[in-house]
Amino acid sequence: MELNRENVLEVLGGILEPDLKKDIVTLNLVEDLQIGETAIQLIVHVSNPALHARKRMQEAVEFNLRRVFGKEISIDSTVKAIPAEAKKAHRKILPEVKNIIAIASGKGGVGKSTVTANLAGGLVKAGYTVGIIDADIYGPSIPTMFDVVGERPSMKEMDSENKILPVQSQGLQLLSIGFFTDQDNAVVWRGPMAAKALTQMFTDTYWGELDYLLVDLPPGTGDIHLSLVQTVPLDGVVIVSTPQEVALADARRGINMFKMDGMKVPIVGLVENMAWFTPAELPENKYYIFGRDGAKNLAEGMKVPFLGHIPLVQSVREAGDVGRPAVFQEKTPVSEAFEELVRKFVKQAEDISNAKNLQAAK
Repeated sequence: MELNRENVLEVLGGILEPDLKKDIVTLNLVEDLQIGETAIQLIVHVSNPALHARKRMQEAVEFNLRRVFGKEISIDSTVKAIPAEAKKAHRKILPEVKNIIAIASGKGGVGKSTVTANLAGGLVKAGYTVGIIDADIYGPSIPTMFDVVGERPSMKEMDSENKILPVQSQGLQLLSIGFFTDQDNAVVWRGPMAAKALTQMFTDTYWGELDYLLVDLPPGTGDIHLSLVQTVPLDGVVIVSTPQEVALADARRGINMFKMDGMKVPIVGLVENMAWFTPAELPENKYYIFGRDGAKNLAEGMKVPFLGHIPLVQSVREAGDVGRPAVFQEKTPVSEAFEELVRKFVKQAEDISNAKNLQAAK
């Protein structure tokens, strides 16, 4: 076959983008294509920003071009992640959900799921329609925190497809891997299987119209986080940390991960959980067990919004254990702390949305 632009594009048109399920030419993922007498230079974009995904695409491009035009041909191929703005043009997932916000933490044990449950409950109290995806595959907590352990989502046929209907509790729609597994058994899945399960909770579920869909992520930085960003156009992420230095170091890595090229998820803000201990018998006292203002100082240093302090009090744990998050209490110090968190969260999420709309209008 003659080496020319038309023939090169024909060969590239046979290469599928694995996540978007169409060929890279149809998706306009090929750019800067330059063709010489015995050389080809090009840039290809892929959905998954992970190194292994970019490497596989590079190998596929070079293999197919050499198969048709000869092994001696020189190929200079660069593979990059699709920019975050471009991803949204390719994906039609959850068009009726106004805001998809992930809740993340650099390490486990900082109260990320507790913050997710109370943030969601506070949004419902404020009049918003809200759903939660419990994407913490290996340690799902949301069923316990909303007293729906043992519940199973129902199925409904919609547009000739069977869709999962989330579990309803306290005005929220909930979906968790915990609904599909035995509570007492460990979930022993490799990364790709866990990522596939997460994807199905978005693509195979009918959420309807929501103001906010909160995604409770596993702790750390890994495959599931990358899979989420490549599958769903996140509108923002909230990072949860305690004030202690070991947690702050991981929170810093989490913030930097979401700022990476190929991810670029806006940081809605940083929450300092377990900011101080207040005993029930001394409600005015504050004991800074894990340090003071660590997350607040980190937010200021990294120039991200600070959403507030959440105290370490016994009623938060008790409320989560009985399946009614503490934010549903009336006029207690902890419910007021969560309500203030909700107000700041909504403002930051709206600011991000307005900025995106302004950018799109230009």
